Amino acid sequence: MLHRSLPPLAALALAAALPAKATAAPVELVELGEDGEVAEEEAPDPALQRPWIRRYTPRRGMWETGFFGGVWLPSDVIELHDRNLPPIRYDLGAELGLRLGYYPLRHLGLEGELAMIPTRVETEQRAFVSTARAGAVVQLGLFRLVPFAVIGGGVIAVRSEPDAAGRNGDEMLYVGGGLKYFVNQHIVLRLEGRDMMSPKEGRTPAAPAHSGEVLLGFSLAFGPRGADEPPPPPDSDGDGFLDPDDACVDEAGIAPDGCPARDADGDGFLDAEDACADEAGTAPDGCPVPDSDGDGFLDPDDACIDEAGEEPDGCPIRDEDGDGLLAPQDQCPQEPETVNGFDDDDGCPDELPEEVKKYTGVIEGIFFDTGRSSIRDESFPTLDAAVKVLADYPSLRVEISGHTDDRGKRDKNLGLSQDRADAVKQYMVDKGIDAGRITTRGAGPDEPIGDNKTKAGRQQNRRIEFKLITEPAKATFVAPEPS
Repeated sequence: MLHRSLPPLAALALAAALPAKATAAPVELVELGEDGEVAEEEAPDPALQRPWIRRYTPRRGMWETGFFGGVWLPSDVIELHDRNLPPIRYDLGAELGLRLGYYPLRHLGLEGELAMIPTRVETEQRAFVSTARAGAVVQLGLFRLVPFAVIGGGVIAVRSEPDAAGRNGDEMLYVGGGLKYFVNQHIVLRLEGRDMMSPKEGRTPAAPAHSGEVLLGFSLAFGPRGADEPPPPPDSDGDGFLDPDDACVDEAGIAPDGCPARDADGDGFLDAEDACADEAGTAPDGCPVPDSDGDGFLDPDDACIDEAGEEPDGCPIRDEDGDGLLAPQDQCPQEPETVNGFDDDDGCPDELPEEVKKYTGVIEGIFFDTGRSSIRDESFPTLDAAVKVLADYPSLRVEISGHTDDRGKRDKNLGLSQDRADAVKQYMVDKGIDAGRITTRGAGPDEPIGDNKTKAGRQQNRRIEFKLITEPAKATFVAPEPS
C-alpha cells in the first residue's frame, strides 16, 4: 500500500516540438470567383507575423473553462474521517475536475474548481474524496509560455462506508505554481503542482497536514482578443539591418550597409586593411614575419638569419672541442672532456683521484661465507672505505659485479655471484649511498682472471669488482643565469 506525505514538486517544464525560429511565409494562391474574376486574397493571420514565443498570449478580460486530471498525494497525518474512527491513511488517488476562470487583467485572474478523487483507505475499502475551491492566479502573461502561481481555499470532504472513513469535511488552503502553454488563441494547456493544507491528525502541533497535487489541464479561452500587434519589418539575414536598409539581404553583415567585412586569410586584418590579403600575417600590415632559417626566431630577432640556432639570439651553440658539451656548461671549451666516470659533465680533461682509483677494478678484502652471499665481518673496513669514497664524490656511479670460480653448476654460480653483488650494494645503501648510483651484475664463472685449475687461480676468480659507470656527454645547451 502506497502512502505519501510530501509537498508536490514545483512546476514541471512543458515543452512543445515547434520550430526555433518562426518565419512568416504564407503561400500565395490565386483563386477565380464564379464570375471568372480573381477572388480577393484573404489576409494572413496577423498572429503568424509575430515571433513564435509572442504569437499567442493571455488577454485582458479573457475567460478560461476546461477540465483537469492528475494525482492526489495524501498526507499520512491528514485528519479526514469520521471523528469516531481512529486515524486513517489514504492511498494515492486519481483526480478529475472542472475549472472556470476569469482574468480581468492580463496578469491576474480568479478561478473556481470542483474535483473528484476516488481512492482507498489502508483497509483497501473504497473512499470518495471531493473538493470545492476558489482562488487567485498571478501569471507572467507576456509570452505563450506563461509561468503562474495560485493561492486559494475551499473545502475537502470524504464519503465512504461507516467503518472505512465515514463522512467528514474540513476547510483547506492551497498554494502552487506551474506553466501554461497557449497552443493557439483558444486552446490552453496547463501543468502545475500544489500543496494542499488541511487539518492534521490530533491537531497538535499547530502545523497543518500537507497533501500534494500534480495536475494537467486543458482549457478553452474566449473573450476579447485585443488589438493585433503589427508585424516587425523583415530582417532576412538576422543581422539587425532591416531588409529595406540592408545592401546584403541574404548575408549577415555590419555597419554601414549590412554587408560582411571580408578577411580572406583569416588573420584578423580585414582585406581592405591587409597588405597580404591571401596570406595570414601580423601587425602592422597583415603580412607574415619571415623566419628564414626555420629555427623559431623571426628574422628581426635572429642574429643568424641563415643558420638555425637557439636561445638567446637564434645563433647555433658551437662545440669547438667536440666533447659533446656546449657552453656555458663546458668549462673548458677548447679542451675535450675526459670521459672516465668522474666529473664528466664539466667539459674539462681530468684524472681519477687516487682514492677513487683504489676502488676501481678488483676490490681486495671482501669475503663471504662459503657458498653463501652473507658478508663476513672482516670485510667491513674495506666496504666502509668504499662508502666514504662514494660519499665524498657524489657524481660517481658504480657497477658492482660478482664473480666465482668454475666449480659447481654454472646457473648456481651465476645466482650466487649476483646475490653477492646485491649484498655489497645493500651494505652501501644501508650506509647512506643512493641506490640509484649503484648497479649490480652477476658474472658467475664467465669472466675468470686466474687459472681455475689451480687453488690460487680459483681464489683470484672468487672476487668483487667495482667499475665506474661512464655515459657519453650529451650536447645540451644550458642557458646562463641572469646577471
